[in-house]
Amino acid sequence: MKPVQPNEKLALVVGSQPLPRTELTKKLCSTSRRTGCRTKKVKTNINADAALQAVFGGKKQVSMFEMTKLVSRM
Repeated sequence: MKPVQPNEKLALVVGSQPLPRTELTKKLCSTSRRTGCRTKKVKTNINADAALQAVFGGKKQVSMFEMTKLVSRM
């Protein structure tokens, strides 16, 4: 896949190096898991911390499917 250059908000979470969209999604998933942002009951939902909230356009909670849609717009 063609690498995507993360913008400044996304670079704070995944780094500033260009990444394929699949790797970008994997990094966001692992970051949400590592920081404890995943909800306990519904594992596909992410409660955004300040860095992720900036990436998700100000939304406090998104699903994994919505996350990929929001990131593809960047």
